[in-house]
Amino acid sequence: MAARILFLPHGGGPMPLLHDPEHAALTEFLQTIPDRLGTPEAILVISAHWEMPAPHVTAGAAPELIYDYGGFPPEAYEIRYPAPGNPALAGEIAAGLEKAGVPCVLDAGRGYDHGMFVPLKLMYPDADVPVIQLSLLASLDALQHIALGQLLAPLREKNILVVGSGMTFHNLRAFFVPGLVSAADNTGFESWLQDTCSSEMEEGERMRRLANWHQAPGGVKCHPRPEHLLPLHVCYGMAGTKAEVVFDGAVMGKHVTGLLWN
Repeated sequence: MAARILFLPHGGGPMPLLHDPEHAALTEFLQTIPDRLGTPEAILVISAHWEMPAPHVTAGAAPELIYDYGGFPPEAYEIRYPAPGNPALAGEIAAGLEKAGVPCVLDAGRGYDHGMFVPLKLMYPDADVPVIQLSLLASLDALQHIALGQLLAPLREKNILVVGSGMTFHNLRAFFVPGLVSAADNTGFESWLQDTCSSEMEEGERMRRLANWHQAPGGVKCHPRPEHLLPLHVCYGMAGTKAEVVFDGAVMGKHVTGLLWN
């Protein structure tokens, strides 16, 4: 089976795991989407919550969880997700990037952040599928992330699941300050993004649009900083074709999107 590539919204911190009603639609999506994905041999997660100057890959056999959020009830810091790592797959990815002239660091000490364990605990609750994480690039340059995905394209021949874990709306202040980002800006950007990713068009044009996401309606208002959008760029670079919109709903009152490449 060829790899599936999924970009998903991972919600606000641990809230999908704390039965938050504003995450109910997302929680249901994460629990049911594996019906379309099957059980992969391994999962590669590109999380919005790890940025490094050069690509880093988790290489530990049993990474611990990183509770990289604050201000939540005690149970948020008692979440467990003991998925094993996959040092062999991490080494294969690093070797492939190095061969292409891109330095890559195997990081045996880095754990799993909440961009990994929050969605995967809902998707694969038994924690029996090996997982590795790949960092974003600290440049936060869209084209560089598309190019990184292109270098990962050979992985598509493996029975793995690639997960870009972020959010298509990520203006933190706007979640708590009504009117800071208008509904028109939010909906305008989501409509543009869904059209860009799922419509029939020449791939050079799709790439150009994604590379210039900041010019989209509402783009910079929805993403003052693009780290939660860039996992999508890695996914697209790896797939090189249009996606299917598989989540089109609200999280904490904001419209967000999930995409699947078969």
